[in-house]
Amino acid sequence: MQEILELDAVTLAARIRDKSLSPVEVISASIERMDTLEPKLHAFCTPTTDAALTQAKIIERRILRGEEVGALAGVPVAIKDLISTQGIKTVSGSYIYENFIPDEDDITVERLKNAGAIILGKTNAPEFGYSGTGHNPVFPTTRNPWNTDLTPGGSSAGSAAALAARMCPLALGSDGGGSVRIPAAHSGVFGMKASMGRVPLYPGCRDERYPGISSWESLEHIGPMTRSVADAALMLSVIAGPDARDRHSIPTSDIDWMGSLRGSLKGLRVAYSPDWGYAAVDPRVREIVGNAVKVFARDLGCIVEEAHPGFADPKQTFAALVAQETDLTGMRRLMETFGDRMSPHLVEMLNTHWTAEMFTDANMKRKEVVNKMWRFMQNYDLLLTPTLATPPFPINIESPETIDGRSVTPSEWLAFVFPINLTGQPAASVPAGFTDDGLPVGLQIIGRHLDDALVLRASAAFEKVCGWNHRLPPILNR
Repeated sequence: MQEILELDAVTLAARIRDKSLSPVEVISASIERMDTLEPKLHAFCTPTTDAALTQAKIIERRILRGEEVGALAGVPVAIKDLISTQGIKTVSGSYIYENFIPDEDDITVERLKNAGAIILGKTNAPEFGYSGTGHNPVFPTTRNPWNTDLTPGGSSAGSAAALAARMCPLALGSDGGGSVRIPAAHSGVFGMKASMGRVPLYPGCRDERYPGISSWESLEHIGPMTRSVADAALMLSVIAGPDARDRHSIPTSDIDWMGSLRGSLKGLRVAYSPDWGYAAVDPRVREIVGNAVKVFARDLGCIVEEAHPGFADPKQTFAALVAQETDLTGMRRLMETFGDRMSPHLVEMLNTHWTAEMFTDANMKRKEVVNKMWRFMQNYDLLLTPTLATPPFPINIESPETIDGRSVTPSEWLAFVFPINLTGQPAASVPAGFTDDGLPVGLQIIGRHLDDALVLRASAAFEKVCGWNHRLPPILNR
Protein backbone atom coordinates (compact mmCIF):
# COMPACT_ATOMS: atom_id res chain seq x y z
CA MET A 1 0.00 0.00 0.00
CA GLN A 2 2.72 2.49 0.99
CA GLU A 3 4.47 2.17 -2.38
CA ILE A 4 1.25 2.80 -4.31
CA LEU A 5 0.35 5.85 -2.24
CA GLU A 6 3.76 7.43 -2.85
CA LEU A 7 3.36 7.28 -6.63
CA ASP A 8 2.36 10.45 -8.44
CA ALA A 9 -0.62 10.60 -10.79
CA VAL A 10 1.54 10.62 -13.94
CA THR A 11 3.13 7.32 -12.87
CA LEU A 12 -0.12 5.81 -11.62
CA ALA A 13 -1.94 6.57 -14.85
CA ALA A 14 0.88 5.05 -16.94
CA ARG A 15 1.11 1.89 -14.83
CA ILE A 16 -2.65 1.40 -14.84
CA ARG A 17 -2.74 1.74 -18.63
CA ASP A 18 0.10 -0.76 -19.13
CA LYS A 19 -1.60 -3.19 -16.71
CA SER A 20 1.32 -3.31 -14.28
CA LEU A 21 -0.95 -1.88 -11.62
CA SER A 22 -4.64 -2.50 -11.03
CA PRO A 23 -7.00 0.44 -10.48
CA VAL A 24 -8.68 -1.69 -7.81
CA GLU A 25 -5.34 -1.94 -5.98
CA VAL A 26 -4.90 1.81 -6.20
CA ILE A 27 -8.36 2.69 -4.91
CA SER A 28 -8.15 0.05 -2.18
CA ALA A 29 -4.86 1.56 -0.96
CA SER A 30 -6.44 5.03 -0.85
CA ILE A 31 -9.45 3.74 1.06
CA GLU A 32 -7.23 1.95 3.57
CA ARG A 33 -5.28 5.17 4.18
CA MET A 34 -8.55 7.09 4.58
CA ASP A 35 -9.85 4.54 7.09
CA THR A 36 -6.65 4.93 9.12
CA LEU A 37 -6.25 8.71 9.09
CA GLU A 38 -9.70 10.21 8.62
CA PRO A 39 -10.56 9.95 12.37
CA LYS A 40 -7.56 12.24 12.97
CA LEU A 41 -7.71 14.60 9.98
CA HIS A 42 -11.34 14.95 8.83
CA ALA A 43 -10.28 15.73 5.27
CA PHE A 44 -13.37 14.15 3.71
CA CYS A 45 -16.86 15.27 4.68
CA THR A 46 -18.66 12.93 2.25
CA PRO A 47 -16.58 9.87 1.30
CA THR A 48 -17.75 7.87 -1.72
CA THR A 49 -15.52 4.85 -1.28
CA ASP A 50 -18.05 2.19 -2.30
CA ALA A 51 -18.76 3.98 -5.56
CA ALA A 52 -15.02 4.47 -6.09
CA LEU A 53 -14.34 0.74 -5.80
CA THR A 54 -17.16 -0.04 -8.20
CA GLN A 55 -15.77 2.46 -10.72
CA ALA A 56 -12.26 0.99 -10.32
CA LYS A 57 -13.59 -2.46 -11.22
CA ILE A 58 -15.33 -1.07 -14.31
CA ILE A 59 -12.14 0.65 -15.48
CA GLU A 60 -10.12 -2.49 -14.84
CA ARG A 61 -12.47 -4.56 -17.01
CA ARG A 62 -12.27 -1.97 -19.79
CA ILE A 63 -8.48 -2.03 -19.74
CA LEU A 64 -8.37 -5.83 -19.79
CA ARG A 65 -10.70 -5.80 -22.81
CA GLY A 66 -8.26 -3.49 -24.59
CA GLU A 67 -10.61 -0.51 -24.68
CA GLU A 68 -9.37 3.06 -24.83
CA VAL A 69 -9.39 4.76 -21.44
CA GLY A 70 -8.81 8.37 -20.46
CA ALA A 71 -5.62 10.11 -19.40
CA LEU A 72 -6.52 9.74 -15.71
CA ALA A 73 -8.14 6.31 -15.83
CA GLY A 74 -8.05 4.71 -12.39
CA VAL A 75 -6.39 7.66 -10.65
CA PRO A 76 -8.09 8.72 -7.38
CA VAL A 77 -9.13 12.34 -6.98
CA ALA A 78 -10.71 14.34 -4.15
CA ILE A 79 -13.28 17.05 -4.92
CA LYS A 80 -13.80 20.13 -2.75
CA ASP A 81 -17.29 20.27 -1.29
CA LEU A 82 -18.08 23.63 -2.90
CA ILE A 83 -17.77 22.07 -6.36
CA SER A 84 -20.93 20.55 -7.80
CA THR A 85 -21.04 16.73 -8.14
CA GLN A 86 -24.02 15.00 -9.70
CA GLY A 87 -25.58 12.50 -7.32
CA ILE A 88 -23.11 13.27 -4.51
CA LYS A 89 -23.96 15.60 -1.64
CA THR A 90 -22.51 19.09 -1.95
CA VAL A 91 -23.01 20.61 1.49
CA SER A 92 -20.64 23.59 1.19
CA GLY A 93 -20.06 23.47 4.93
CA SER A 94 -23.57 24.78 5.65
CA TYR A 95 -26.59 23.40 7.48
CA ILE A 96 -28.65 25.10 4.76
CA TYR A 97 -27.45 22.54 2.22
CA GLU A 98 -26.67 19.54 4.44
CA ASN A 99 -28.92 17.34 2.25
CA PHE A 100 -28.34 19.04 -1.11
CA ILE A 101 -27.53 16.64 -3.99
CA PRO A 102 -26.79 18.42 -7.29
CA ASP A 103 -28.34 17.17 -10.50
CA GLU A 104 -25.31 18.09 -12.60
CA ASP A 105 -21.53 18.08 -12.38
CA ASP A 106 -19.31 21.10 -12.48
CA ILE A 107 -17.49 21.27 -15.83
CA THR A 108 -14.21 20.30 -14.16
CA VAL A 109 -15.75 17.26 -12.48
CA GLU A 110 -17.37 16.25 -15.76
CA ARG A 111 -13.99 16.43 -17.49
CA LEU A 112 -12.17 14.50 -14.75
CA LYS A 113 -14.76 11.72 -14.90
CA ASN A 114 -14.56 11.60 -18.70
CA ALA A 115 -10.79 11.19 -18.34
CA GLY A 116 -11.36 8.18 -16.06
CA ALA A 117 -10.45 9.74 -12.72
CA ILE A 118 -12.16 8.10 -9.75
CA ILE A 119 -13.77 10.31 -7.11
CA LEU A 120 -12.93 9.29 -3.54
CA GLY A 121 -15.37 11.81 -2.07
CA LYS A 122 -16.01 15.43 -1.21
CA THR A 123 -13.48 17.31 0.92
CA ASN A 124 -14.22 19.63 3.79
CA ALA A 125 -14.40 23.43 3.45
CA PRO A 126 -15.58 26.40 5.54
CA GLU A 127 -19.15 27.55 5.01
CA PHE A 128 -19.52 28.61 1.36
CA GLY A 129 -15.75 29.10 1.28
CA TYR A 130 -15.83 32.36 3.23
CA SER A 131 -12.66 31.64 5.24
CA GLY A 132 -9.00 30.76 4.86
CA THR A 133 -9.29 27.93 7.39
CA GLY A 134 -10.97 24.52 7.58
CA HIS A 135 -13.88 24.68 10.02
CA ASN A 136 -17.62 24.97 9.46
CA PRO A 137 -20.82 24.44 11.49
CA VAL A 138 -21.60 20.99 10.03
CA PHE A 139 -18.52 18.77 9.97
CA PRO A 140 -15.51 18.20 12.25
CA THR A 141 -12.68 20.67 11.65
CA THR A 142 -10.04 19.58 9.16
CA ARG A 143 -6.59 19.28 10.70
CA ASN A 144 -3.10 19.73 9.32
CA PRO A 145 -1.11 16.51 8.71
CA TRP A 146 2.09 18.31 9.74
CA ASN A 147 0.61 19.17 13.15
CA THR A 148 -2.99 18.19 13.90
CA ASP A 149 -3.41 21.09 16.34
CA LEU A 150 -3.03 23.53 13.45
CA THR A 151 -5.10 24.54 10.43
CA PRO A 152 -4.26 23.12 7.00
CA GLY A 153 -5.47 26.41 5.53
CA GLY A 154 -8.60 26.86 3.45
CA SER A 155 -10.98 27.11 2.00
CA SER A 156 -9.85 23.98 0.10
CA ALA A 157 -8.84 22.56 3.46
CA GLY A 158 -9.80 18.93 3.05
CA SER A 159 -8.30 18.70 -0.43
CA ALA A 160 -4.92 19.86 0.86
CA ALA A 161 -5.00 17.59 3.94
CA ALA A 162 -5.93 14.57 1.82
CA LEU A 163 -3.01 15.22 -0.52
CA ALA A 164 -0.45 15.79 2.22
CA ALA A 165 -1.57 12.59 3.98
CA ARG A 166 -1.13 10.64 0.72
CA MET A 167 -4.77 9.61 0.51
CA CYS A 168 -4.74 10.59 -3.16
CA PRO A 169 -2.39 12.23 -5.70
CA LEU A 170 -4.93 14.68 -7.15
CA ALA A 171 -7.46 17.05 -5.63
CA LEU A 172 -9.69 19.78 -6.97
CA GLY A 173 -9.93 23.08 -5.14
CA SER A 174 -11.48 26.48 -5.79
CA ASP A 175 -9.82 29.85 -5.32
CA GLY A 176 -11.83 33.05 -4.94
CA GLY A 177 -9.29 34.81 -2.73
CA GLY A 178 -6.46 32.33 -2.38
CA SER A 179 -8.35 29.17 -1.46
CA VAL A 180 -6.18 26.84 -3.55
CA ARG A 181 -2.89 28.54 -2.71
CA ILE A 182 -3.56 29.07 1.02
CA PRO A 183 -4.00 25.39 1.94
CA ALA A 184 -1.27 24.38 -0.51
CA ALA A 185 1.15 26.59 1.43
CA HIS A 186 -0.02 25.51 4.89
CA SER A 187 -0.13 21.82 3.96
CA GLY A 188 3.09 21.49 2.00
CA VAL A 189 1.61 20.69 -1.43
CA PHE A 190 1.38 22.36 -4.83
CA GLY A 191 -1.63 24.41 -5.88
CA MET A 192 -2.25 26.58 -8.93
CA LYS A 193 -4.78 29.21 -9.88
CA ALA A 194 -4.59 29.47 -13.65
CA SER A 195 -5.37 32.68 -15.53
CA MET A 196 -8.96 33.83 -15.19
CA GLY A 197 -11.07 31.86 -17.67
CA ARG A 198 -8.45 29.20 -18.36
CA VAL A 199 -10.47 26.62 -16.39
CA PRO A 200 -14.20 27.17 -16.98
CA LEU A 201 -16.72 27.34 -14.16
CA TYR A 202 -20.26 26.04 -14.30
CA PRO A 203 -22.46 25.87 -12.31
CA GLY A 204 -20.04 26.96 -9.61
CA CYS A 205 -19.65 30.51 -10.87
CA ARG A 206 -23.39 31.15 -10.83
CA ASP A 207 -26.53 29.17 -10.08
CA GLU A 208 -29.64 31.17 -9.35
CA ARG A 209 -31.42 28.12 -7.94
CA TYR A 210 -29.14 27.79 -4.93
CA PRO A 211 -28.28 31.06 -3.13
CA GLY A 212 -24.84 31.10 -1.60
CA ILE A 213 -23.26 28.45 -3.81
CA SER A 214 -19.95 29.92 -5.02
CA SER A 215 -21.09 32.97 -6.97
CA TRP A 216 -17.95 35.10 -7.21
CA GLU A 217 -18.02 35.25 -10.98
CA SER A 218 -15.06 37.59 -11.58
CA LEU A 219 -12.90 36.31 -8.70
CA GLU A 220 -13.40 32.53 -8.56
CA HIS A 221 -11.10 29.95 -10.13
CA ILE A 222 -11.11 26.15 -9.92
CA GLY A 223 -7.65 24.67 -9.91
CA PRO A 224 -5.46 21.62 -9.40
CA MET A 225 -3.93 20.67 -6.07
CA THR A 226 -1.23 18.02 -6.27
CA ARG A 227 2.00 16.70 -4.76
CA SER A 228 4.03 17.39 -7.90
CA VAL A 229 4.03 20.07 -10.57
CA ALA A 230 3.82 17.44 -13.32
CA ASP A 231 0.58 16.13 -11.80
CA ALA A 232 -0.89 19.64 -11.87
CA ALA A 233 0.06 19.96 -15.54
CA LEU A 234 -1.59 16.62 -16.27
CA MET A 235 -4.71 17.71 -14.41
CA LEU A 236 -4.81 21.03 -16.30
CA SER A 237 -4.52 19.16 -19.59
CA VAL A 238 -7.86 17.59 -18.67
CA ILE A 239 -9.80 20.42 -16.98
CA ALA A 240 -8.62 23.51 -18.91
CA GLY A 241 -10.12 24.72 -22.17
CA PRO A 242 -13.13 26.72 -23.32
CA ASP A 243 -16.74 25.89 -22.58
CA ALA A 244 -19.81 27.83 -23.71
CA ARG A 245 -21.38 27.48 -20.26
CA ASP A 246 -18.85 29.96 -18.85
CA ARG A 247 -18.92 33.29 -20.70
CA HIS A 248 -15.51 34.15 -19.21
CA SER A 249 -13.74 31.05 -20.48
CA ILE A 250 -10.74 31.74 -22.73
CA PRO A 251 -11.73 30.63 -26.25
CA THR A 252 -8.47 28.80 -27.02
CA SER A 253 -6.60 25.74 -25.77
CA ASP A 254 -3.13 26.71 -26.93
CA ILE A 255 -0.98 25.39 -24.07
CA ASP A 256 0.96 22.14 -24.15
CA TRP A 257 0.59 21.61 -20.41
CA MET A 258 3.04 18.74 -20.03
CA GLY A 259 5.47 20.29 -22.51
CA SER A 260 5.44 23.53 -20.52
CA LEU A 261 7.40 21.80 -17.75
CA ARG A 262 10.52 21.66 -19.91
CA GLY A 263 12.97 24.43 -20.66
CA SER A 264 15.45 26.72 -18.99
CA LEU A 265 14.72 29.81 -16.91
CA LYS A 266 18.14 31.28 -17.60
CA GLY A 267 18.06 35.00 -18.19
CA LEU A 268 14.47 35.52 -17.08
CA ARG A 269 13.76 38.76 -15.22
CA VAL A 270 12.28 37.94 -11.83
CA ALA A 271 10.94 40.37 -9.23
CA TYR A 272 10.78 39.46 -5.54
CA SER A 273 8.38 41.32 -3.26
CA PRO A 274 8.82 40.09 0.32
CA ASP A 275 5.95 42.20 1.71
CA TRP A 276 4.26 44.22 -1.11
CA GLY A 277 5.87 47.20 0.60
CA TYR A 278 3.20 47.28 3.32
CA ALA A 279 2.38 43.80 4.70
CA ALA A 280 3.37 42.36 8.06
CA VAL A 281 5.29 39.10 7.55
CA ASP A 282 6.37 36.52 10.10
CA PRO A 283 10.21 36.50 10.29
CA ARG A 284 10.28 32.72 9.73
CA VAL A 285 8.34 33.13 6.49
CA ARG A 286 10.53 36.02 5.38
CA GLU A 287 13.70 33.97 5.93
CA ILE A 288 12.48 30.74 4.30
CA VAL A 289 11.00 32.47 1.26
CA GLY A 290 14.07 34.68 0.94
CA ASN A 291 16.27 31.58 0.77
CA ALA A 292 13.93 30.01 -1.79
CA VAL A 293 14.17 33.11 -3.99
CA LYS A 294 17.97 32.76 -4.02
CA VAL A 295 17.51 29.45 -5.85
CA PHE A 296 16.18 31.34 -8.87
CA ALA A 297 19.39 33.36 -9.18
CA ARG A 298 21.95 30.83 -7.92
CA ASP A 299 20.65 27.60 -9.47
CA LEU A 300 18.22 28.60 -12.22
CA GLY A 301 20.10 31.51 -13.80
CA CYS A 302 17.41 34.17 -13.36
CA ILE A 303 18.05 37.88 -12.93
CA VAL A 304 16.37 38.55 -9.58
CA GLU A 305 15.76 41.89 -7.92
CA GLU A 306 13.58 43.08 -5.08
CA ALA A 307 10.72 45.26 -6.31
CA HIS A 308 7.07 46.01 -5.47
CA PRO A 309 4.14 46.55 -7.89
CA GLY A 310 3.26 49.73 -6.00
CA PHE A 311 -0.44 49.32 -5.27
CA ALA A 312 -1.91 50.20 -1.88
CA ASP A 313 -3.32 47.46 0.36
CA PRO A 314 -6.54 46.39 -1.45
CA LYS A 315 -8.15 44.46 1.42
CA GLN A 316 -11.16 46.80 1.63
CA THR A 317 -11.53 46.64 -2.14
CA PHE A 318 -11.54 42.86 -2.04
CA ALA A 319 -14.05 42.72 0.83
CA ALA A 320 -16.48 44.95 -1.07
CA LEU A 321 -16.09 42.92 -4.28
CA VAL A 322 -16.77 39.69 -2.40
CA ALA A 323 -19.98 41.22 -1.05
CA GLN A 324 -20.89 42.55 -4.48
CA GLU A 325 -20.48 39.11 -6.07
CA THR A 326 -22.33 37.34 -3.27
CA ASP A 327 -26.06 36.73 -3.63
CA LEU A 328 -26.81 39.14 -0.78
CA THR A 329 -30.57 39.00 -1.31
CA GLY A 330 -30.74 35.22 -1.34
CA MET A 331 -28.20 34.79 1.47
CA ARG A 332 -29.95 37.30 3.70
CA ARG A 333 -33.23 35.47 3.22
CA LEU A 334 -31.53 32.24 4.21
CA MET A 335 -29.99 34.00 7.21
CA GLU A 336 -33.48 34.87 8.49
CA THR A 337 -34.11 31.15 8.93
CA PHE A 338 -30.65 29.69 9.51
CA GLY A 339 -28.71 32.63 10.94
CA ASP A 340 -28.12 31.04 14.34
CA ARG A 341 -26.57 28.01 12.62
CA MET A 342 -24.32 29.94 10.23
CA SER A 343 -20.67 30.87 10.69
CA PRO A 344 -20.40 34.14 12.70
CA HIS A 345 -17.94 35.77 10.29
CA LEU A 346 -20.32 35.03 7.39
CA VAL A 347 -23.27 36.53 9.25
CA GLU A 348 -21.18 39.61 10.02
CA MET A 349 -20.43 40.10 6.30
CA LEU A 350 -24.09 39.70 5.38
CA ASN A 351 -25.16 42.19 8.07
CA THR A 352 -22.73 44.85 6.86
CA HIS A 353 -24.47 47.89 5.34
CA TRP A 354 -23.10 47.87 1.81
CA THR A 355 -23.80 50.82 -0.51
CA ALA A 356 -23.63 51.26 -4.27
CA GLU A 357 -20.81 53.77 -3.78
CA MET A 358 -18.78 51.20 -1.85
CA PHE A 359 -19.16 48.76 -4.72
CA THR A 360 -18.33 51.27 -7.46
CA ASP A 361 -15.34 52.55 -5.48
CA ALA A 362 -14.12 48.96 -5.14
CA ASN A 363 -14.37 48.42 -8.88
CA MET A 364 -12.35 51.57 -9.54
CA LYS A 365 -9.71 50.50 -7.01
CA ARG A 366 -9.58 47.09 -8.65
CA LYS A 367 -8.79 48.70 -12.00
CA GLU A 368 -5.99 50.61 -10.30
CA VAL A 369 -4.47 47.38 -8.94
CA VAL A 370 -4.81 45.67 -12.31
CA ASN A 371 -3.19 48.55 -14.18
CA LYS A 372 -0.32 48.91 -11.71
CA MET A 373 0.36 45.19 -11.89
CA TRP A 374 0.25 45.21 -15.70
CA ARG A 375 2.76 48.05 -15.88
CA PHE A 376 4.97 46.36 -13.30
CA MET A 377 4.97 43.03 -15.15
CA GLN A 378 6.18 44.68 -18.35
CA ASN A 379 9.59 44.71 -16.68
CA TYR A 380 9.51 41.17 -15.31
CA ASP A 381 8.70 37.66 -16.50
CA LEU A 382 7.79 36.43 -13.03
CA LEU A 383 6.95 37.85 -9.62
CA LEU A 384 7.80 35.93 -6.44
CA THR A 385 6.25 36.51 -3.01
CA PRO A 386 5.51 34.52 0.11
CA THR A 387 2.20 32.71 -0.35
CA LEU A 388 1.09 33.58 3.18
CA ALA A 389 2.36 35.96 5.84
CA THR A 390 2.44 33.29 8.57
CA PRO A 391 3.06 29.57 9.02
CA PRO A 392 0.04 27.43 10.05
CA PHE A 393 -1.73 28.55 13.23
CA PRO A 394 -4.17 26.87 15.69
CA ILE A 395 -7.33 25.37 14.23
CA ASN A 396 -9.71 27.12 16.62
CA ILE A 397 -9.13 30.65 15.27
CA GLU A 398 -9.98 32.39 11.99
CA SER A 399 -6.72 34.33 11.76
CA PRO A 400 -3.76 35.48 13.84
CA GLU A 401 -4.18 38.73 15.80
CA THR A 402 -0.55 39.76 15.45
CA ILE A 403 2.18 39.20 12.86
CA ASP A 404 5.80 40.08 13.64
CA GLY A 405 4.62 42.07 16.65
CA ARG A 406 2.08 44.11 14.67
CA SER A 407 -1.64 44.00 15.39
CA VAL A 408 -3.38 42.96 12.17
CA THR A 409 -6.90 42.71 10.80
CA PRO A 410 -8.33 39.25 9.98
CA SER A 411 -7.39 39.31 6.29
CA GLU A 412 -3.79 40.49 6.59
CA TRP A 413 -2.23 37.02 6.79
CA LEU A 414 -3.72 36.56 3.29
CA ALA A 415 -2.12 39.74 1.94
CA PHE A 416 -0.25 38.02 -0.89
CA VAL A 417 -3.01 35.87 -2.38
CA PHE A 418 -6.23 37.85 -2.84
CA PRO A 419 -4.69 40.65 -4.96
CA ILE A 420 -3.99 38.04 -7.63
CA ASN A 421 -7.70 37.22 -7.74
CA LEU A 422 -8.29 40.89 -8.50
CA THR A 423 -5.87 40.79 -11.44
CA GLY A 424 -6.74 37.31 -12.75
CA GLN A 425 -3.08 36.39 -13.32
CA PRO A 426 -1.80 32.82 -13.07
CA ALA A 427 -0.24 32.04 -9.69
CA ALA A 428 1.01 28.92 -7.96
CA SER A 429 2.07 28.07 -4.44
CA VAL A 430 5.03 25.72 -4.21
CA PRO A 431 6.52 24.58 -0.89
CA ALA A 432 9.52 26.80 -0.12
CA GLY A 433 10.79 25.05 3.01
CA PHE A 434 9.95 24.32 6.61
CA THR A 435 10.20 26.15 9.92
CA ASP A 436 12.44 24.78 12.67
CA ASP A 437 9.42 22.98 14.14
CA GLY A 438 8.58 21.34 10.82
CA LEU A 439 5.77 23.53 9.46
CA PRO A 440 5.52 24.12 5.70
CA VAL A 441 5.89 27.58 4.16
CA GLY A 442 4.87 28.41 0.59
CA LEU A 443 6.47 30.44 -2.18
CA GLN A 444 4.04 32.13 -4.58
CA ILE A 445 5.07 32.25 -8.25
CA ILE A 446 3.05 34.78 -10.29
CA GLY A 447 3.14 35.12 -14.07
CA ARG A 448 1.93 37.65 -16.57
CA HIS A 449 -1.71 37.33 -17.56
CA LEU A 450 -2.17 34.19 -19.71
CA ASP A 451 1.44 33.05 -19.16
CA ASP A 452 0.35 29.93 -17.25
CA ALA A 453 2.98 27.82 -19.00
CA LEU A 454 5.85 29.85 -17.55
CA VAL A 455 4.42 29.61 -14.03
CA LEU A 456 4.38 25.82 -14.39
CA ARG A 457 7.87 25.75 -15.88
CA ALA A 458 9.26 27.87 -13.04
CA SER A 459 7.47 25.75 -10.45
CA ALA A 460 8.85 22.56 -11.99
CA ALA A 461 12.38 23.96 -12.10
CA PHE A 462 12.22 25.02 -8.46
CA GLU A 463 10.77 21.63 -7.49
CA LYS A 464 13.62 19.83 -9.27
CA VAL A 465 16.25 21.77 -7.34
CA CYS A 466 14.57 21.61 -3.92
CA GLY A 467 12.82 18.22 -3.98
CA TRP A 468 10.17 19.43 -1.57
CA ASN A 469 7.63 16.75 -2.46
CA HIS A 470 9.54 13.84 -0.91
CA ARG A 471 9.18 14.97 2.70
CA LEU A 472 6.41 13.20 4.62
CA PRO A 473 4.24 14.79 7.30
CA PRO A 474 4.61 13.41 10.85
CA ILE A 475 1.14 11.86 10.83
CA LEU A 476 2.49 9.24 8.40
CA ASN A 477 5.31 8.28 10.75
CA ARG A 478 3.09 7.39 13.69
